[in-house]
Amino acid sequence: MEREELSSWLRLSLTPGIGNTAGRKLLAAFGLPADVFRQTPDALGQVASDAQVQALLRVPADLPRLIDQTLEWMHGADSHGATRRILTLSDAGYPASLLETADPPLMLYLLGAPAFDLTRLDRSIAIVGSRNPTSQGIENARGFARAFGQAGITVVSGLALGIDGAAHEGALEAAQGSGLCATVAVVGTGLDRVYPAKHRDLAHRIAAQGLIVSEYALGTPPLNQNFPKRNRIIAGLCSGTLVVEAALKSGSLITARLAAEQGREVFAIPGSIHSPQARGCHALIRQGAKLVESVNDVFEELRFDVAAPAAARSSGPGADAADEPALLRGLGFEPVSLDMLCARTGHSAADLQAKLLELELEGRVARLPGGLFQRVALG
Repeated sequence: MEREELSSWLRLSLTPGIGNTAGRKLLAAFGLPADVFRQTPDALGQVASDAQVQALLRVPADLPRLIDQTLEWMHGADSHGATRRILTLSDAGYPASLLETADPPLMLYLLGAPAFDLTRLDRSIAIVGSRNPTSQGIENARGFARAFGQAGITVVSGLALGIDGAAHEGALEAAQGSGLCATVAVVGTGLDRVYPAKHRDLAHRIAAQGLIVSEYALGTPPLNQNFPKRNRIIAGLCSGTLVVEAALKSGSLITARLAAEQGREVFAIPGSIHSPQARGCHALIRQGAKLVESVNDVFEELRFDVAAPAAARSSGPGADAADEPALLRGLGFEPVSLDMLCARTGHSAADLQAKLLELELEGRVARLPGGLFQRVALG
C-alpha cells in the first residue's frame, strides 16, 4: 500500500463522527476514500450529516504522524518471521465472512504467518469464555482447541486471559511443525501493543504460526469499549462460536449473541449447577445453543467432513470409567471437600491427602480455594 492510498484510508477511519457505518455509506456513494475527499460539501451532504461533512473537510492533526508510523510498521522487520499487512474493504483478500456481517471494519491490521490468507477461514471455530475459568474450563478449552487443530480447523479467539489463552495454546500445540495456520487472535488494541502483557510470549508465537488481527490504528491503547466491539469480528470470521465457560454477565455472551445475529452456530459446554462460570453456558443452551460434550458435536452441526482424532473424543463424565482410580470416581466432576471424600471413599484424611497430591502432580486433580478439590478431565 502506497502512502497516498494509506493516507486516504487512515483519514476516513480517523475522522471524528465517521464510524464504520457512515464510512461504508460514503464509499458506496463515491468510491475509494480518495474520491470521498474530492467531493464538494454539497455532494457530501447528500450522504452525511452537517457535522460529519464539517469533520470530513478537516484533516486530522495527527494524520501525518500516524501515516509515518504505519508505513514504518508495515515495512519493518519482525524478529519472529511474521509479516505485517493492512486489508481494506476494497481488497480482494478481505474475508467474505466479515463482509456478510452488519458492521465490517473499514480496515484490518494483520500480523502473522506470511502464507496465511483470511479468505480461507471457511473451516474455523471461535472458542471464547471466562477470564477467570475453573481448572476444568482451562483443560476443556485447550483440549477442544487441540482437537480442532488436529482436524485442520482454525481456532479463533481474543487473546484474553483464561479461556482465550488456553484455546490459542491448544491450537498451537496441534499445529506445531505442520506449517498450517494454527490460530487467529482478534485483539482490541493497535498491533504495536500486546494486551494483556502476560500474553506477550503467546502473541509472539501466534504471530509466527498464526495471525493477529485488529481494526484499531497503531498506538491504540487497551480501552474498555474496544473489547466488546472486537467480539463481532471474532464471531464474524467463523462458522460457529463455542463458549466454554461464562458467567451470566460475561463478554463471551456478547460474542455468542453476535454470532447468532450473524446467522452463525452457537455451542456451549455445560458445567456444574453450582459453578458461576457455568451459568452463562446454561443460559445459552436454554436459548437454543447446542450442548457440546465432544468436538464431534460441533463437526456434525457445522457439517465439517473430518475424521476426528483420538484426542477429540468426549472427555466428559463416564469416559473410560472402568479404568479410573477409585478416588477419581469418588471425586465426581464437581468441587468436593476432603471430609466429603473421606465419607465417600472410607479412606483416612492423611491417606487421601497423599493420593490427591499424586493426582494433582499428574494434572488429574486441581486444588481449589476453600480447601476443595476438583477432578480435571484430560482431553
